[in-house]
Amino acid sequence: MLSSAVGTRENITVIDSAQCRGTRIEVLEYQKLMGSTDIGAAVNLYYMEKQNMRARQIAVYLENDSVTIEPGAMSYFKGKIEMVSGVTLGNALGRMFSSMTTGEAVAQPEYRGTGLLVLEPSFRHFLVLNMENEDIIVDKGMFYCAQGGVAVTPVMQKNVSSALLGGEGIFQMELKGTGLVVLECRVPSSEIDVVELKNETLKVDGNFAVLRSGNIQFTVERSAKTLIGSAVSGEGLVNVYSGTGTVWLAPSIKIYENLDNGSRNLANINMNTSNSKK
Repeated sequence: MLSSAVGTRENITVIDSAQCRGTRIEVLEYQKLMGSTDIGAAVNLYYMEKQNMRARQIAVYLENDSVTIEPGAMSYFKGKIEMVSGVTLGNALGRMFSSMTTGEAVAQPEYRGTGLLVLEPSFRHFLVLNMENEDIIVDKGMFYCAQGGVAVTPVMQKNVSSALLGGEGIFQMELKGTGLVVLECRVPSSEIDVVELKNETLKVDGNFAVLRSGNIQFTVERSAKTLIGSAVSGEGLVNVYSGTGTVWLAPSIKIYENLDNGSRNLANINMNTSNSKK
């Protein structure tokens, strides 16, 4: 029986968990960060805790199984686990070309065996999915780790409009197969709307659709049939999802982006004011 990553530390709690075959995943949350000796940092930490901005971490328990993780995400591991890069002399050139084209890492490390693997902490939220012979597409940068039965590959948008105008980028990540998946998300699951489509069309003003079924078609269109209609509505272009499947929407992402922009603008104003007084 593997010892828990939490151990006897009362400051860390398990807020979510899932198990599939030989893999169990736990989402750990630090209730407080108590190591700072800087007064300014302590003030920031106080308000961060009030807003549920807590550090979280993923613990992966392997029992003769494997997991693929985002490059650089490993914090520590113990037990009979080996890391396999997946890069050989035969496929190195192809992987390097794919990396230059997609912007993704040359290889995503795979850990195999029996033991405990703990990933780097993050202030973002973690979404744990249990896929059963499914195919989903997620925003680039969301993938964090996946059980060995799930293939992780970059996919190109199928048309020019969605690639250039949709705000989703030219490439996204496709996750396909059966097993546990962890996604790193800007918002918690409580702020995600799961929209089921049955041969229907969903139109979204902005790029806050964080996940969709692999068979859902994605395009970009004008919000109205005419240019004048689009101008009057004030919406312009909209992202369009059509077919049968699921789309996950995170509308509150736009709120956080506005707050971030406001904070940066305020910081710039304060800096300029301070410099002018010198």
